[in-house]
Amino acid sequence: MSEIFEHILDGKKSNLEFAICIVTNTKGSVPREAGAKMLVYPDGKIIGTIGGGRIERKVIEDALNILNGRKPKLYHYDLLKDLQMSCGGNLDIYIEPVMKKNKLFIFGAGHTGAALVKLVKNFDFDLTLIDNRVDYIQEIELDGTNKICGEYDQILPTLAYDTHTYICIMTYGHKIDQQILAYCLKQPHAYLGMMGSHRKVELTKKLFLEEGLATIKELNMVNMPIGIEIGADGPDEIAISILAKILSIKNKTEVL
Repeated sequence: MSEIFEHILDGKKSNLEFAICIVTNTKGSVPREAGAKMLVYPDGKIIGTIGGGRIERKVIEDALNILNGRKPKLYHYDLLKDLQMSCGGNLDIYIEPVMKKNKLFIFGAGHTGAALVKLVKNFDFDLTLIDNRVDYIQEIELDGTNKICGEYDQILPTLAYDTHTYICIMTYGHKIDQQILAYCLKQPHAYLGMMGSHRKVELTKKLFLEEGLATIKELNMVNMPIGIEIGADGPDEIAISILAKILSIKNKTEVL
């Protein structure tokens, strides 16, 4: 039993994704009693067991669906009726997903970047702030914020991108923003947004299409101008609109 808990702790430390399956109640003849546990990973690998055979295959299938849906659920299994297992008992299994922690990369420690950092601290993001200006980076002192100071073209390849990565581009220069956007477009991500006026956005799209840096489909997936339209005025309100957009993507309730 302790081995399962060790794997859970190791998985969380390593930012792995898996489902915890726990037998919570049994009736009649069943392969395992209440308290039996099993971990299921996205590739179907398991640690532990809730009984083997058909019931285990079915629970693995349900656990993978839970990982896709990201919401826990209590399942009831009638072994004879549902799975044609001769032991014929019933059991309840609670399946809970453990998801990877979402990462947020903020490029630009200016007024809006600083305002966004302060907002995000209340949410469960692994936050990294990147800027090539030492004084701007040093001004932001917030526990839990990873700060990287250096040239953007050198930092970009060192970051770990995945499908749980949210990226906000808001530096002090249009060309720098475009450079970062061109790189990040080709990396896995959950969200990619760039700050700028409608004119800047149209010029960026035109440039990227003319130079073959991106397709129109790729560009249309970028949230630019960044955030949701709330008539935001000033860094704090813009930061609120950006966070609202990010949360809508994370919670799968996307708004335009």
